[in-house]
Amino acid sequence: MKIAIVDDIATNRELLRERFEAAGHTTIEAADGVEALQILASEKVDAVVSDILMPRMDGYRLCHEIRTNDQLRDLPIVIYSSTYNSPSDEKLALSLGADKYLQKPAPFESILIALREAVAMSHTAARPEVWKEVEVLKEYSDRLVAKLEERNIELAEANERLMILDSAKAEFLGIISHEFRTPLCSLINTGELILDGICSPEDLKELRVAFERSRLRILSILDDALFLARIDVNRERFGSTLVSLSAVLVRAIESTTEFGESRHVTFAMPSASPDLVAGDEELLVRAFHSLLETAVKFSEEGETVRLAQEVVADSLVVILESHGRTISTAALPRFFEIFSIEETLTPGGDLGLGPPVAYRILSLFGASVSVVNLDSPGIRLTISIRKAVPSGGRL
Repeated sequence: MKIAIVDDIATNRELLRERFEAAGHTTIEAADGVEALQILASEKVDAVVSDILMPRMDGYRLCHEIRTNDQLRDLPIVIYSSTYNSPSDEKLALSLGADKYLQKPAPFESILIALREAVAMSHTAARPEVWKEVEVLKEYSDRLVAKLEERNIELAEANERLMILDSAKAEFLGIISHEFRTPLCSLINTGELILDGICSPEDLKELRVAFERSRLRILSILDDALFLARIDVNRERFGSTLVSLSAVLVRAIESTTEFGESRHVTFAMPSASPDLVAGDEELLVRAFHSLLETAVKFSEEGETVRLAQEVVADSLVVILESHGRTISTAALPRFFEIFSIEETLTPGGDLGLGPPVAYRILSLFGASVSVVNLDSPGIRLTISIRKAVPSGGRL
């Protein structure tokens, strides 16, 4: 079988050419639809494999031109593209004349099967007696493609886990060099001043406060860094039970009250709700504790961090609002990334690893968290967690 490969990326064409030729087929290549039509006008091919997004003439237009050409209209066409975003993309390609639509990256065996089916279908137009054979082949190929795709997903997930683990090691090393610098400088300076004996009692009191904050910050950063390094990307390791969201919020507020009082910030607890969520109570308390601390750091003295809880479809939504400071426009999209906020915040201090720790914990249980700036000024943190239905206590 002679196959025309149409793709504007040379490496893509080369990869398909090598695999088709290894399977015993011959190929011819074109960089876009215009070049493909010129080749098809002078050379006979058995099928076309085409990308969609290409210069001069894309894959959609190429399908239309082939189907409206009397000499080419029966030529089998397989679209193989990475532009698939919705069923409407596939529907458009098929309506314009494509016989098959495959999304990159697809196993090469599925491309071969799609081509053979397209060629067989074009040949059976005048041979209805072989339709039954084609249907049997299609059923077999569908099962094979399903198994290949399942295996491909497993390999992709394994590769993603390896990438995350590798990234976690790099993040941890970065944390050691970056996050410890500021509190360590404060500790060193304090020690130098004390050793030099130049401190008055008033200065010594202020330095002790700075010393204690730096000490606690180092312990907090170390704890969060080790937790991030310990998170296993295999989510089955984190068991989910039925957890009372109200109980989680109460515990998180209790654990953050002292921190809020040190900055003269209070909390307004929402009304209790009987709704349950799926997750691990200790981890969820830790996530909300980190987010409450973040809200305090964006609050001015004397302000109150307000909590609200509402039901949206099959999810419970918790909203935290603080008033005092907003996030810079550049940092807002990266708020939950490590090292996303580098500048010192006032009056609450550096954010540390609180937001990324909360984000990762919530993602373990299919929950999400987002942040926006308020006009007041201030910030709003929105946490969405799936409601759980009791079923014997475990999910």
